[in-house]
Amino acid sequence: MKTVIFACVHNAGRSQMAAAFFNALTSPEKARALSAGTQPGERIHPEVQSAMSEVGIDLSTARPRRLTDELARGAFLLVTMGCGDACPYVPGLARDDWPLEDPKGKPVERVREIRDEVRARVVRLLEREGWTS
Repeated sequence: MKTVIFACVHNAGRSQMAAAFFNALTSPEKARALSAGTQPGERIHPEVQSAMSEVGIDLSTARPRRLTDELARGAFLLVTMGCGDACPYVPGLARDDWPLEDPKGKPVERVREIRDEVRARVVRLLEREGWTS
């Protein structure tokens, strides 16, 4: 089984959405996703929780966590979320960057657009790797 890590700075928005979509759309025998951040926030952004609940994904128990060497060990891919120079880097781990706007504090309509873009990118990744369920 392959592990993909979705990472951003606070692990409270984009990376949480990506990991949740990934795990909902793939077979757990093929791959799994984790999310983490370099400076984890206190909680998932409420606007992100709300937008995800609209599509049937509950993030109420999700918690931001730090990206550690231990967490990254053995991962297949690190996908960063457009955080520029603040994005994490793990030596030896393949990396992709998705230039996505941070949903924090955005109007619900914009958060929905970001959510839908995250989902579309996850679907493309799953199709590319042959991990669709």
